[in-house]
Amino acid sequence: MLLKQHLNMADGEKPSEGLQLSQEWLEAADCRAELLQHLKDQVPQIFCLKKELSPPEEEDLTQRRLLHPLECFLFGEDPQEGRQKLQQGSASSQLCGRVFKEGETVYSCRDCAIDPTCVLCMDCFQDSVHKNHRYKMHASSGGGFCDCGDVEAWKVGPCCSKHDLGAAAAMVTDEAVLEPELYERAEKLFRVLMRYVTDFLVWEENFELSAELQPRIKDNAYYCVLYNDEHHSYDHVIYTLQRSVNCDQAEAQTHTTLIDKEGRRAVKRGTLRSCQQAKDLIRSNSEHISLQPLRVEILHATVMAHQTFALRLGSWFQKIIGYSVGFRQAFCQVALEPNADRDRPCLISRLMLHDARMYKGARKIVHELIFGSMLMDSDFKRLFAIEFTKHYKQLQKDFISDDHERSISITALSVQIFTVPTLARQLIEECNVIKVIVDTVLELLREHLDESNRFFFLGYNSDKFSRIQVIFHDLRYILISKPCVWTEELRGQFLEGFKIFLGFLKCMQGMEEVKRQLGQHIAVEPEWEAGFTLQIQLRHILAMFQDWCSSDDDIMLQAFKECHSALIECNNQPFHKEATDFYMCKHILLARPYKVSQEPVSIHLPISRLLAGLYVLMWKTGVIERLDNPECYDFIQLAEHPLRCVVLAAQVTAEMWRRNGLSLVSQVYYYQDVKCRDEMYDKDIIMLQIAASKMDPNHFLMLILLRFELFDYFNGNSVSKDQDELMQWNRLTEEMLFLLIAIFGERYIPGISHVTKEDVTMREVIHLLCIEPMAHSTLVKSLPENENHETGLEAVIAKVATFRKPGVSGHGLYEVKKERLMDFNPFFYHYSRSQRSKAEESQKKRRSQESNDKALRPPVPPTFSPSFSRIVQLLCCDVFIHILRRILQRAAEDRSTHWTEAMIQRALHLIGQALVEEKTQLESCSVEDVTFDFSLKARAVGSEHGKSLFLLLSKIKALPSLEAQKDLIKWLLQMFEIVKCIREKSSPTVSVSMDTTKPEESSQDKEKAERKRKAEAAKLHRQKIMAQMSAMQKNFIESNKMLYDNMPEMGTQEEPVTSSESSAMEQRELCITFGPLRGPTPAEREVLTCILCQEEQEVLPLAPAMVLTACVQRSTVLTQCRGRIPANRADGTGTYPLFMPPDLAVGTHTGSCGHVMHATCWQKYFEAVQNTTRNRLHAELIVDLENGEYLCPLCKSLCNTVIPLIPLEPLTFNYENAEIIGQHLTLTRWIQVLAARIRGLKSVMQDNDVQMDGGSSGTTGLFGDSQPDFRSILAYGVQESRKFSDGIAEMLVVCATTVHRVGLKTAPNELCPRVPLMAWNTCAFTIQAIENILQEEDKPLFGSLQNRQIAGLKAIVQFAASQRLKSSQGVIQRHFADMMGVLLPVLSRKNTPSILDVDFFHLLVGLVLSIPSLYQEEGIDLQPSAVSSAFNNMYIFHLVTMAHILQVLLTSTDSPAAGDGEETEEARLAAELYTTVLLHTGRLVPDSSGGSVAQRVKAGIEPFLRSAALFFNCLTGVHPPEELFSAPVSSPGQMEALCSYLALPFNVFQLFQDYRDAVSPMLQRWCGSPSITKALQGKTQTIRYPRRRNRLIDLPEDYSALLNKASHFQCPKSTVDERKHPTLCLVCGAMLCSQSSCCLSQLDGEDVGACTAHAATCGAGVGMFLRIRECEIVLMASKTRGSTYPAPYLDDYGETDPHLGRGNPLHLCPERYRKLNQLWQQHCILEEIARSLEVVNVMFAFEWQLV
Repeated sequence: MLLKQHLNMADGEKPSEGLQLSQEWLEAADCRAELLQHLKDQVPQIFCLKKELSPPEEEDLTQRRLLHPLECFLFGEDPQEGRQKLQQGSASSQLCGRVFKEGETVYSCRDCAIDPTCVLCMDCFQDSVHKNHRYKMHASSGGGFCDCGDVEAWKVGPCCSKHDLGAAAAMVTDEAVLEPELYERAEKLFRVLMRYVTDFLVWEENFELSAELQPRIKDNAYYCVLYNDEHHSYDHVIYTLQRSVNCDQAEAQTHTTLIDKEGRRAVKRGTLRSCQQAKDLIRSNSEHISLQPLRVEILHATVMAHQTFALRLGSWFQKIIGYSVGFRQAFCQVALEPNADRDRPCLISRLMLHDARMYKGARKIVHELIFGSMLMDSDFKRLFAIEFTKHYKQLQKDFISDDHERSISITALSVQIFTVPTLARQLIEECNVIKVIVDTVLELLREHLDESNRFFFLGYNSDKFSRIQVIFHDLRYILISKPCVWTEELRGQFLEGFKIFLGFLKCMQGMEEVKRQLGQHIAVEPEWEAGFTLQIQLRHILAMFQDWCSSDDDIMLQAFKECHSALIECNNQPFHKEATDFYMCKHILLARPYKVSQEPVSIHLPISRLLAGLYVLMWKTGVIERLDNPECYDFIQLAEHPLRCVVLAAQVTAEMWRRNGLSLVSQVYYYQDVKCRDEMYDKDIIMLQIAASKMDPNHFLMLILLRFELFDYFNGNSVSKDQDELMQWNRLTEEMLFLLIAIFGERYIPGISHVTKEDVTMREVIHLLCIEPMAHSTLVKSLPENENHETGLEAVIAKVATFRKPGVSGHGLYEVKKERLMDFNPFFYHYSRSQRSKAEESQKKRRSQESNDKALRPPVPPTFSPSFSRIVQLLCCDVFIHILRRILQRAAEDRSTHWTEAMIQRALHLIGQALVEEKTQLESCSVEDVTFDFSLKARAVGSEHGKSLFLLLSKIKALPSLEAQKDLIKWLLQMFEIVKCIREKSSPTVSVSMDTTKPEESSQDKEKAERKRKAEAAKLHRQKIMAQMSAMQKNFIESNKMLYDNMPEMGTQEEPVTSSESSAMEQRELCITFGPLRGPTPAEREVLTCILCQEEQEVLPLAPAMVLTACVQRSTVLTQCRGRIPANRADGTGTYPLFMPPDLAVGTHTGSCGHVMHATCWQKYFEAVQNTTRNRLHAELIVDLENGEYLCPLCKSLCNTVIPLIPLEPLTFNYENAEIIGQHLTLTRWIQVLAARIRGLKSVMQDNDVQMDGGSSGTTGLFGDSQPDFRSILAYGVQESRKFSDGIAEMLVVCATTVHRVGLKTAPNELCPRVPLMAWNTCAFTIQAIENILQEEDKPLFGSLQNRQIAGLKAIVQFAASQRLKSSQGVIQRHFADMMGVLLPVLSRKNTPSILDVDFFHLLVGLVLSIPSLYQEEGIDLQPSAVSSAFNNMYIFHLVTMAHILQVLLTSTDSPAAGDGEETEEARLAAELYTTVLLHTGRLVPDSSGGSVAQRVKAGIEPFLRSAALFFNCLTGVHPPEELFSAPVSSPGQMEALCSYLALPFNVFQLFQDYRDAVSPMLQRWCGSPSITKALQGKTQTIRYPRRRNRLIDLPEDYSALLNKASHFQCPKSTVDERKHPTLCLVCGAMLCSQSSCCLSQLDGEDVGACTAHAATCGAGVGMFLRIRECEIVLMASKTRGSTYPAPYLDDYGETDPHLGRGNPLHLCPERYRKLNQLWQQHCILEEIARSLEVVNVMFAFEWQLV
């Protein structure tokens, strides 16, 4: 846009035209009319023309003809000059005000934010002090804005460093307002344009315009406009458009995307009639799919044009008001000024009231305008807030009927206004916003009121209801900061609002009452979720109201009185019978009967509970003393409903309400759950505690027995033989006793005792950790949150628990500190039933481990505050003693149907509580002052009949059925003794009662001691026997050493067995894998068990086949050219797979989980899998049946083939023969023999480009005069080829075909000549991958391999070696000749690559495994003898090694440094070789150091040597030297051990001396290749050795750095700012735009997402991505398969945070990232995906290809 302006300036006349126009407008009598006339003429000419302009053209015209003249009018001069003047006089704003997009990461500081809605954008957060505080991060839902600079939002650090600069300057700017003329012009222009914008955004006439803008001639040009709604999906709209307006799919998709983004789109332009037809078609087509038709309207072209320009003006306004505070103020003034017509609202209110009818694009513009103007200025923010509150009810009503999300509704702005503390208080004072909000809710819920004026939600609309719930957030925002100073006005208005709120609670008090169903089960489950949803929404609001009330004494008193009056007015569930007298233990209670089991009862009692909360606060603050006539409050009456509610919960637990269905069970669950209990169950207990503190304790207990319907039962008047009834009475007794434990023991409430909130949280945490060690997130979920979503956990956790760090998986756990266990209460009232039993079990187990008794004693509670001190009398009153005696008596009589162990346990706990209380009181004051006399009554009452509580306790101690409670009873008897002694002021030794228990105890102690002695003796005896056994075993092993050596365990490496011929040889010489001194192959007898049929079988060549599960996959783990995967040529030309390029661009990896089956068992299993999988809905996601996939039957690893197990060939190595042959068969002779053989092979000579003519350059010199003949090769020893059973032969084909199909991504074809090549390639690549892992982890080459890797490697090498037996010998011979052409120039062809263009390890494997094919004679299957093979392997290996050394030297770009000091023989030879190479390649000979050349060459060839050692070990079975077993790969001496094993001289350069005659001419030919010349000139890229080892990319330690990176990510294919999913490839570091339609691309003719497309080129289909905003890893293995995996980032509590749900700061865990790296390097991604999909068991596939 600025570019266009500059062009305009350069034009000369256009700017002056704008100035001229603006001058005319200024001078005109009616400026507004002139401006509108200009818009009337110009707007239709620019927008909505017949030929649609491109966006840049349209923008250019808008700028030139409309906006430029308007800016000229505004500034009164050239706009650019005007802007420059403004910039000189102003500074940046102190407020950031950045409006968040959906999905953008925002930050909140838990230490400094006033409330959780105060957030910072990424940039401000990074530059603020909060970065080092306890912050939270989460994804924005869109629509909010950054609070940086708002002093009311933060306790500390309100500004980041960027906006802090604006703080001082902003003050100056406010004073340095605009010049009066400029301000006047701005106001005048804004008034006209703002009214124009408002008129058109609320315009509802589709065909007509206002008289001022009506065109002279009205064209017949109309638009059919389609609007966005939330009922129809993308596909529905695309389908409808294709059917209705004749557009193709791509066009329909474009329309649909824009409709979703902007809210509407013109889909057709034409005459009124044609548009009407399109409208009808769209409506009818969309109605077929969904019951609701799409919203379509027809607009006249001029109306459409003006609406489009009005929207464009919205963004222009934003730009203009951003120039200066003065412009912003002028705009706000105009937008908020009252209308001349008093009945009509101001402009901004008109826009707000029309918001729900506007389309999405218009709403966004209006909201952003409000953000950028009124919300950035405190005065105008207040005025706007008043307007917003004035229309609040209407706005909410519109929102309820709107179908758009709240994030794009004007009502979402409430969070920006109501959370500002000063503004919230002003709104209460001036508009009574509390009343407004509550009235709105009441009005919207009025339809749900029944005739009793209580809510009844049957058949409610859940969508509408969820929208109404949002209004409660606004009430919470208003109450979030309680006032420090109360004014009279604030008091009055708050109390007024509080009364209205009580009116709302009245509608909830007693709602949805239930009545016990008798006889038959309830037919329809009643609605209950709505009521509890309301309760959950009110939880914080109720707490906040109480908090506000407690901050002012007058308010507290008034609120309590109002609440009490409201409760008295409620008439829910009244009594139907008159009061009668009830008698128990000589006490009389006058009460009205009410049976919860027979009459209606409700769980919703918000007013009763609010009153309980206020009462406790009054005691806490001391306001209770100012309460008039406290005795007039009838607490028996007030506690009635809470008591009924507790009884209801007890009866539901006792299964008395089973016929009422699950809805009631759910209600009771939530009533006691952490989400609701604060304002439900806990408050009911408090109300009962209040009643207990006011009533006579005997009367209170009688009332409880009455309501629990146990009065007659404990009075002895009720007898029954009905088992169900007895069971109910027992369960009710348990629940009643539990209630008494809670009333007496639950004192951790500020006000009831002298505890703090911190003490309360501490106790909660201790009890949670007593269940089991817990993660931080589990603790947080289990603790109640306050209004700021804080639990207070961090403040106390260190005091009560220790942290156990996580390992590579799992999460960190907190364990309760030992010294805190004394606070454990087994009957903690917040435990659920299952939690209670788990905690009890865990604590008993802990105590027994510590050799303590198992008695779980009641903890010592804090002392009641004076107002509640009377509660303790409950535990020493007559009725209490009577209840306990009755219970223990039933147990003593052992009538099993009349008592339960749980009941006794509770009774014992209550006795314990009473004794602890008595002991505490006696210790704190003199005996005479203590009125609590439980122990005296327990001994005295009933003692005359031997039935006192104390004696009954002694009796039940001996009951076998109460064995579990024995320790507790013993402790209680001791406590009785202790209390008695304190009363008598004597020491607790002399006691009759204790004497009676002493003999028993002493005998018990004797028993324990005896048991201990026997256990010790048995232990010593066991140790003695074990020592004898061990000695015998050692002797046996020594005397039978040969037997042990010959019977290896599966998967272990054994010492080699020396044959009689080589017994004199040294151990070191035996560890050589080929050549004349080749070590022996140990005779291993391998007996394996099939995992399917469990039968054992020895692995033999002619036995039925046994197979190893395996997975073949393409891999780029070792690639040196990431992102470039060569295409496979269909015609089979090109060098791959015959030659693997040195960049290892893509290899074929074969891995195994190491599990063995019979081939026949596997075939049956595979067929069964195919049959069952076809019947499973989701199995196709896991296994691809078409491609032969299956899950390992044992470990569920993903497999796609099997490898036949082929044993090592047993051999006898004739060392004498080897010595004789070695003297004759030199390398030169070997090459001659080989060439002669190849020349005679028809299979090779068919192709005429082999340069085998005797006179070709260099041949004569190489071969000399005596030419060997065709069969000379056979003279050095042959033997008959191996024979295999049909099963093994068949499995060889199965495996080879899979490797060929997967590796080349081609159709299966077992006759393809490339099948053996791919078998050799996968063998080589798999070995290289394993060597890479061992090097990466610095582990020993042989000693650290897992069993599955050893088994897999051996099987793959033997399978690859056996390929030549299953393929045409001619094909193998041809491959050998082609490969040998790289090393022997005389065999090269036109397309034979140079030594720089091959990977020599792949070449080595191919040559070694194919050379036996040269021994094939017509009609006779021959193969080289052991001695021949030893020489063949040695010479091939030596040749390849020399070529690789040359490859390393040629690819070294840096010249070696000049040497200093004495040079070794190795350095001399290295320098000589380097000089020769430089001469052959025509380069200058530098003054080089042989030492550095040697170092570089050795480092370069070491990976090759290690891979070769692994290969030959698996091929020949020769045991490697000990150094390769135990020492890490990087340790000294590894190179020497490798050279020794591979028959190389320790000085590898000696090879070139030893074979000088043969190698010198080849060296010259190798160096003379044209491709080498090109490479040395830098024309082609070469690979340097050792190759770069690939790892996953480095990740930042702090996760917010990644989020920062993601926030600045721009999608390469899209300019729109909608939500993106920035996704990081962990393999190469590319940032991608995932799951977005903008980045879809075609892969194999199918639409795929950015990650799938990237994985295809970066990882051959396998990918590992980090979705940054979701904080999770995505593993991908093909277009249709993927899974999520935890990100390697942990918070301070050792937990991952998927989707940033908790939002804690995250830091990289190196161990977990290392594990991910291993997962990738070990090719286990496919396996991990399969396992996770098997676990998840999804029904419908996730479209991974669109990620």
